[in-house]
Amino acid sequence: MTGCPGFEKGAGTARNGVIMDIGNLSDNKILIIDDEKDLLNLLETFLLKEGFRKIYKAETGVRGVEVCRRENPDIIVLDVMLPDIDGFEVCRRIRKFSYEPILFLSAREEVVNKLLGLGMGGDDYITKPFNLEEVLYRIKAQLRRKQYLGRPDQWTSGRKVLCRFGDIVIDENATEVKKNGLTLDLTAKEFQILLLLARNSNRILSKKKLYESIWGEDYLGDDNTIMVHIRHLREKLENDPGSPQYLLTARGLGYKLVVREDAS
Repeated sequence: MTGCPGFEKGAGTARNGVIMDIGNLSDNKILIIDDEKDLLNLLETFLLKEGFRKIYKAETGVRGVEVCRRENPDIIVLDVMLPDIDGFEVCRRIRKFSYEPILFLSAREEVVNKLLGLGMGGDDYITKPFNLEEVLYRIKAQLRRKQYLGRPDQWTSGRKVLCRFGDIVIDENATEVKKNGLTLDLTAKEFQILLLLARNSNRILSKKKLYESIWGEDYLGDDNTIMVHIRHLREKLENDPGSPQYLLTARGLGYKLVVREDAS
């Protein structure tokens, strides 16, 4: 039997198309990785004032990965320039065990832009010097996205966690996708897009819905971001990306993941 029996249709989406409130800020864990002590303390003080209570800090990349693995934060604020390993390497290591949102801090706007565009695993970025209110806005935007999609423990609690279609297997619990038994190298955004489509299999999701669910921001009509991620997903999932079998475009409407049930 093919299909996604463990995926509840529409689970984790917002009620009546409205993004749900992120709830009590004090319940969310924030990890800040930056070697500037003054900046660490400034961000901590500001976020505490705004209602966050669970804030963890690390001044090196290696330490940041250790704290992230131990504390399982809801969002990571990560500086690109660190004294031991750079933020992109930290991101790569974190993505081996966590798909929680990563917000880059960097003065190198062009480099961050390029790497995020290539899907290095980051979810957003802010260039230095920055406004503290902007940091707060972007943190809340990512937390709303998580609330919109549903948290991993809600996705898997009391449910099967495997979705199979064709030679593809999505394992929510392990946050991995396999094709013919081999693990696919998906970025965080690619995994999130595929998971959302799988949870709504055989239904068309609009570009607006996809963008606001995954990126946690208002959709302003820029299709390129979604199109690039969909193309990369097809290149990894489909035997013939030019003539996709699973990830289809509904022209003028959006995208859908086709999951066919066996006649038996």
